[in-house]
Amino acid sequence: MVGTQRGQKRVIAAMNAPVSIEREGPVMRVCLDRPDKLNAFSAELVEGLHAAVLAAVQEEVRLLVFTGSGKGFSGGFDLSGLQEMSDEDLVQRFVRVEELMQAVCHAPFGTMALVHGPCYGAAADLVAACQWRVAAPDARFRMPGLNFGIVLGTNRLTKLVGADAAHALLLRAKPFDANEAADCKFIQDIAERSAWPEAESRALEAVLTLSAANFAAMTERTRQSDRKADMAALLRSASTGSIKERIQAYLDTLASSKTAKS
Repeated sequence: MVGTQRGQKRVIAAMNAPVSIEREGPVMRVCLDRPDKLNAFSAELVEGLHAAVLAAVQEEVRLLVFTGSGKGFSGGFDLSGLQEMSDEDLVQRFVRVEELMQAVCHAPFGTMALVHGPCYGAAADLVAACQWRVAAPDARFRMPGLNFGIVLGTNRLTKLVGADAAHALLLRAKPFDANEAADCKFIQDIAERSAWPEAESRALEAVLTLSAANFAAMTERTRQSDRKADMAALLRSASTGSIKERIQAYLDTLASSKTAKS
């Protein structure tokens, strides 16, 4: 393809975070690499993703691609060790996730998510923040944050799929699959993982139709949002009462439901 400028692959260190980063010409690929925990968003993984986005800015890449290793993209926010965390710890972690989503949503380069298997919670919010969103047939999504009162990503989701579809997705008790995600435009395409390189090439070709400066200007105009208002809404939702107690109550409800079914 004309102008895609593929080059030699180069691995970039991610400061021992559970994230692997690879640079190939104008493309940077970021893999959530914590497969034993379904790539759950631990504090370390989130900081690794922040570092990856910053590296993409500094290296002036044209397309940043997110994938997940192992059985799925990500199980979402890591709630292990909840008993050892304070409300303040949890609020700060949610703030860092929101800052990450804003950085991806408003990045001056193209952003793409290639999703397989489970993609829940904060991971689904990351996908929604990307400009190109492709899922394998086995992908499934869920956004359970409102079950414990967190509004992370709600405004971006609404802008992406519309208010009615956002309500339906947020109120779902069970995951929605790739076909449903495509129907409501949460994702743009369904493709087997073997076809992902072609999907990536198409996205890169589209990005390269504009100069870096013009693409950044287009992104700024087409992906406008009130970042301060989004952060304020998150902080209100996370700081009303004890977020730790709310999360624990949600986990207890899940455990009781599983026990009743067994």
